[in-house]
Amino acid sequence: MITLSQAKPDVQRKFMTGVYLRMMLALLISAGVAYFASHSYTILNFLFSNQGIPFYVLIVGELVLVIVLSAAIHKLSSFVAMACFLLYAVMNGLSFCTIFMLYEVSSIYTMFLVSALMFAGMSIYGARTKSDLTSAGRYLFMGLIGIVVAGLVNMFLRSSAIDWITSLLGVGLFIGITAYDTQRLMRIAIHDDGSESFQKMSIIGALELYLDFINIFLKMLSLFGKRKN
Repeated sequence: MITLSQAKPDVQRKFMTGVYLRMMLALLISAGVAYFASHSYTILNFLFSNQGIPFYVLIVGELVLVIVLSAAIHKLSSFVAMACFLLYAVMNGLSFCTIFMLYEVSSIYTMFLVSALMFAGMSIYGARTKSDLTSAGRYLFMGLIGIVVAGLVNMFLRSSAIDWITSLLGVGLFIGITAYDTQRLMRIAIHDDGSESFQKMSIIGALELYLDFINIFLKMLSLFGKRKN
């Protein structure tokens, strides 16, 4: 007979497994699309035609899709929510094609591996730590706002020093957010009853961890990636 104390870890494990599998699927899709698009003259010519307008439309479309998915998750079916998540992964992959144009492939792979190890370490910490990270969420959010604002300002200043500092702070910030998000998802997972609502929570959780990993990777690549000559 399974007791409640035994059932909770099993329920948590099932929920978090679903989160990580969805996240990894999205990462594989983004990586595959980015690599394919970077080697397709047809796609590149389209994205950067008309002074790059299609590329900027793609970026705006990604932001809109994430906002809509997060805001309307309770109104969508789990199937539609997952489809939107995978569509976002494809769109992200298209926008990431520039990575293969700017950086050495070996450098991309190295930074991806390093980022994966950092992400895994902090996710394990968030899942296992006895410390309550809830209060840290407020400060992490404030830090995120600060980095976004600094990034927007630097679009006009174009300071390499500011870019380096925000990238360095960004790595630390998203490492912290990874632990915070993991712990929050672990607490949600305890109550998973296999319903449609928790299926959708799992998808949103996968999206959040996907974004955490992507941001760690991009910041690490910006700091330590070897650019092509």
